[in-house]
Amino acid sequence: MRVLAIGAHPDDVEGLCGGTLIKCAARGDHVTIMIATNGNVGSPTLSREEIAAIRKKEAEASAALIGADLIWMGYDDEFLFHDRETRLAFINAIRKANPDFMIVHGSNDYHPDHRISGEIAIDCRIPVTVPLIETEYPPMSSIPHVFIMDNVGSIGFDPEVYVDVSDSFELKSQMIKCHKSQDEWLQHMYGDDYVELLSRPSVIRGSAIGVKYAEAFRNLPLYPVMGGSHLLP
Repeated sequence: MRVLAIGAHPDDVEGLCGGTLIKCAARGDHVTIMIATNGNVGSPTLSREEIAAIRKKEAEASAALIGADLIWMGYDDEFLFHDRETRLAFINAIRKANPDFMIVHGSNDYHPDHRISGEIAIDCRIPVTVPLIETEYPPMSSIPHVFIMDNVGSIGFDPEVYVDVSDSFELKSQMIKCHKSQDEWLQHMYGDDYVELLSRPSVIRGSAIGVKYAEAFRNLPLYPVMGGSHLLP
């Protein structure tokens, strides 16, 4: 299968569904990570251009650990908006990845970029198949199924399906650690331990099903439903 995970920022995917993507890659799926914004405000000392370039390299290194393709959209951090141009860019990127299913942010996430990127991706799932919506990449032959991923605080998210990622958590941690600039940023701004912060949802969800680490998802409850939980590893 072909799998597309769409994160608002570099590191979002690793923290919320990285273990699942590792298991997808291990079973032979073609995995693509798509990142909407360039993280260009995530530094206390570097310029916007400098930190954006660093964050792209970190994202490339993380994706390479599992042999995933990377689609870098490059929108400004904290200023992602749902307009015609952005929707067309998302349609084109999704067509490039040509997924059987997508993993996206939910509508109750804490960050506006998260909520907006998820909204755009969900609203693109049908248009990606429409021939008269013309982009660089051709229309897809079928509508991809959509899973909503957990949020960083695991707040207000009622899991429908869990993936046990205990066996892939070490590699997931390595993916997270590729984003070294964000460890520095979160320590500077909030005093948070970066790996511990992004690992917390996996600990919470693992405890719910009696394993060490898990990731939680919901099927998108909108017509048409194109798949189901059996698509996850």
